[in-house]
Amino acid sequence: MKREIIYFEDVNEDHTLETLKIAEKRMQEAGIKKIVIASTTGQTAAKVMQYFEGKDVTLVVVPHQNGFSSETNRFPQDVKEQLLQKGHHVHIATMLFHTDLVYSSSIPSIIADFLYTVGNGFKVCIEIVLMAADGGYTEPGEQVIAIAGTAKNADTALLMTAADTRHLRQLQVREILCKPYH
Repeated sequence: MKREIIYFEDVNEDHTLETLKIAEKRMQEAGIKKIVIASTTGQTAAKVMQYFEGKDVTLVVVPHQNGFSSETNRFPQDVKEQLLQKGHHVHIATMLFHTDLVYSSSIPSIIADFLYTVGNGFKVCIEIVLMAADGGYTEPGEQVIAIAGTAKNADTALLMTAADTRHLRQLQVREILCKPYH
């Protein structure tokens, strides 16, 4: 099998629209109907919701957990309500790889550091798909597209097989659709 991976040269540009086009094309080819997306401030979630308006796609938006960053960086209630009104989901939960203060081991940090070697968005895609499955927003074995980014925008898209944290070995990155080249 041969698949194309798009690499973005500059992580400072907004690659959200191009990432969504790449994801949509692969979703249509594979018959995937669900996107798990990271969004901290709600801006990326709003862009994705607008892009997929009227299309048969369900979004599962996974923001930072409450208390992770400043109150000004909290996911906005109005965006959450818009998403819910349109049949999408917002799942706020413990960020799995930022739990050093919760658990006595630094294993989550080791995992995060290892995943960062592939890219920030790559690490976040793994994390949010696990979180979404733990919350019941994806089914074990379900094929989804995960979208995250390096900074404020989306620049990484993966086709993944969802799994919850109890069944971590069943989680699969099937395809890297796009990511920064850094």
